[in-house]
Amino acid sequence: MEVQIHQLRSFVAVAELRHFTQAAAHVGISQPSLSKQIHSLETDLGAPLFERVRGDIALTAAGDALLPLAQRILADVDTARREVQELVGLRRGRVRLGATPSLCASLVPRVLRRFRDAHPGIDLHIEESGSQDLVRNLTRGELDLALIVLPEQGTDPALRAEPVLREHLVVASVSPLAATTSAGELHLTDLHDHPLVMFRTGYDLRDATLEACRRAGFTPSFAVEGGEMDAVLGLVEAGLGVALVPSVVLAGRPRLRATPLTPPGVQRTIALAQRHEIVPSHAAQALRETLFADLRAAAGAGELPAGVELELR
Repeated sequence: MEVQIHQLRSFVAVAELRHFTQAAAHVGISQPSLSKQIHSLETDLGAPLFERVRGDIALTAAGDALLPLAQRILADVDTARREVQELVGLRRGRVRLGATPSLCASLVPRVLRRFRDAHPGIDLHIEESGSQDLVRNLTRGELDLALIVLPEQGTDPALRAEPVLREHLVVASVSPLAATTSAGELHLTDLHDHPLVMFRTGYDLRDATLEACRRAGFTPSFAVEGGEMDAVLGLVEAGLGVALVPSVVLAGRPRLRATPLTPPGVQRTIALAQRHEIVPSHAAQALRETLFADLRAAAGAGELPAGVELELR
């Protein structure tokens, strides 16, 4: 037995209007087609649904039993169609975005505001964390999109990552650093003489700093270690040491000065990542497009933060 939705619509129309011709007009088909659908439905169910009593159409016992069930099924189908259309039309939905702390403090708020203005019915969820945690949560399906630091060895094969920005790291300190060049830059090797306020283990900037120092041929000394972004900047403000950070995180911290490194310096690529095997929701796709449009507009207007370059192709 295979009862079809259009058969149920025809049945309900006849049951409510008690007239085959009017019911056919109501569902938008010819009267012979409607009669054929009712006959097929009765055959599938193995019982007549209507009987004629003195020229009128009446429900049989089987028809009486089927009517409330059919009405409920059709109502559920209409509700499902409406909800899907609302999701497709971005009137409802949810998108979960992950981002590193430096981006949550700079780029992400502006992008989310633009997205919210365009799609006020979409629920936004933000997760601020290091790239390793974001990648793990993305592969678990706990995030739809994530702005991550692109590792040199490449991302998890389960993910697709599109480079969007290049961040140049600077040395954050509370006082001018000795040994700067005439251009106001510092050689990376000069960090050997400055104790570092170091991020916690597993934090992207810790790995980037240690790798840069290793390539420069020295092991840095730590003044204190174990913090995340706000804690590290606070410790630098307290005069405990210096830190290698993206320049964007120093906005709004007038006590801290940014000293750039001599070329090639230390850079990192920010990418927008999502899972390979999952087709993004309409909401996630709209957020991706909003992000890219915002970055291109900011780059075209010269409004990207200092030390940040557009990588979008």
